[in-house]
Amino acid sequence: MSIHNKDIADVFEQVADLLEIKGDNPFRIRAYRNAARTVGNLSRNVSDLISQEEDLTQYPGVGKDLAGKIEQVATTGELKLLERLRRQIPGELSELMKIPGLGPKRVATMYHELDISKPDQLQKAAEAGEIHELPGFGCKIEQNILDEVKRLSEEKYHQLKLTEAEQFAEPLIDYLKKVKGIKKITIAGSYRRRKDTVGDLDILATCQEGSKLMDRFVGYEDVEKVVSKGQTRSTVLLRSGFQVDLRIVPQVSYGAALMYFTGSKDHNIAVRKIALRKNLKLNEYGLFRGKKRIAGKTESHVYEALGLSFIEPELRENRGEIEAVYNGKGLPDLLTLNNVRGDLHIHTKYTDGHHTIRQMAEAAKNRGYEYIAITDHTKRLTVTGGLNVKELHKQMKEIEEVNENTKDMTILKASEVDILKDGSLDLPDSVLKELDLTVCAVHYTFGLSKEKQTERIMKAMDNPYFNILAHPSGRLINERQAYQVDMEKIMNAAKNGGCLLELNAHPDRLDLDDVHCQMAKEIGVKIVLSTDAHRMDGLDTMRFGVGQARRGWLGAENVANTRSLKELREIFNRN
Repeated sequence: MSIHNKDIADVFEQVADLLEIKGDNPFRIRAYRNAARTVGNLSRNVSDLISQEEDLTQYPGVGKDLAGKIEQVATTGELKLLERLRRQIPGELSELMKIPGLGPKRVATMYHELDISKPDQLQKAAEAGEIHELPGFGCKIEQNILDEVKRLSEEKYHQLKLTEAEQFAEPLIDYLKKVKGIKKITIAGSYRRRKDTVGDLDILATCQEGSKLMDRFVGYEDVEKVVSKGQTRSTVLLRSGFQVDLRIVPQVSYGAALMYFTGSKDHNIAVRKIALRKNLKLNEYGLFRGKKRIAGKTESHVYEALGLSFIEPELRENRGEIEAVYNGKGLPDLLTLNNVRGDLHIHTKYTDGHHTIRQMAEAAKNRGYEYIAITDHTKRLTVTGGLNVKELHKQMKEIEEVNENTKDMTILKASEVDILKDGSLDLPDSVLKELDLTVCAVHYTFGLSKEKQTERIMKAMDNPYFNILAHPSGRLINERQAYQVDMEKIMNAAKNGGCLLELNAHPDRLDLDDVHCQMAKEIGVKIVLSTDAHRMDGLDTMRFGVGQARRGWLGAENVANTRSLKELREIFNRN
């Protein structure tokens, strides 16, 4: 049985949730959350690490005890500790903690006072007006809870974050490629378009012996249910509930099929209308004039036959890509990973990171970066051990020492500075001016009105030492909605004031989203692409940010950290 990193991370998050509801030791709770984060972000499969007898304690936040529990889940699919906790506290209570505004204390109160353990029970109680009578709640909290429960019930829970989908997709493709006679095999759909969430996987292949490929596909160890099996198409459900379709197509139709199943639906409709205007018919089998196929073997051939230049998969959302080709404006040269010359949002052991400044610098240098910025948290964010002025000065001195012994790369002195509720920054100007740059962020009081949240951020940007607005919407994909803010107004203020907006590449955030990336390009505000890395391998998530940037039509000219260090310093100089 194949156990994925996501499966293990989910188990540890459930343990942490139930321990928190139980009122357990906060350090123990944090240890499980850190372990879940570490496992969930690993680029290698934990099951493979165990089979190769690698020491799991080498990874951040994983001691001997947690390493044993990780191995237990990876080998059996279960954790005895979680089973014990579920006997004491209903496991469904973890689902309630995903609802914004419900922390462990409130969840525990509802469970003990009203026997609420599931979202549907919570909704009924809120609709009946039973919640506001509980201590620590009230009518406003009750209404907010009801609104969030309804919103979550309408969302598609089967959507996985792109990084989670990768954990299922890549091993499956490697497994299928071992069949002899495969000519081509590609994952299409929203996965290929690099959307931040993925609902299912569409795999296309051409091969000599389709029956062998189908047999291998339905025999994959992670398959829970074979929904259908045929000569050219099969559908399975993985143990996680994730649906995967495999289609075998002839080589002569591969390009047309890849276009069709990559989508998006709106893009496909727009392209088919072009075909109809030319008295042609376009479908997954090819581009036809009457009964004669005139294109279909490659995507480029199909686009060319329709009078279009090739459109990159990330742009296929019918958001102006076709018009750009037709009106002569042309499509942008999209950003690539090779364009990125540095990472400007990195954490270390000084706060909630897991490696030293030197270790993060070496990891960045090994990736070919010319510069990085160390941006540990400031004192307001106590949960991360945010730095006070004295501690920040100590860090700055260490950065200078590491720089003296590091060739061909520069470490910039920076900080992730909290934007306080009143719009002031969490460090005095006398300290801010000593830094090479600042990354400023909203980390609390998300519930302000749109007007007040916008005013808060714009006031912060008035500070001459404000450089980058970090994760501008505050969203966490599938976990927390963006706070209310007038993003267009923020962007115009940033452009006029010489500030930049971050595209946070962490796959839990991908913030800015693609639509706002495109807006930023149109307004003319520069973007900084950063990973928010808390460990060395966190630097690898830059690829997710590049995918998001490409979806937002961004090229190297729109991203500040594609510039040399000298040019970058000029961009950050607001005086």
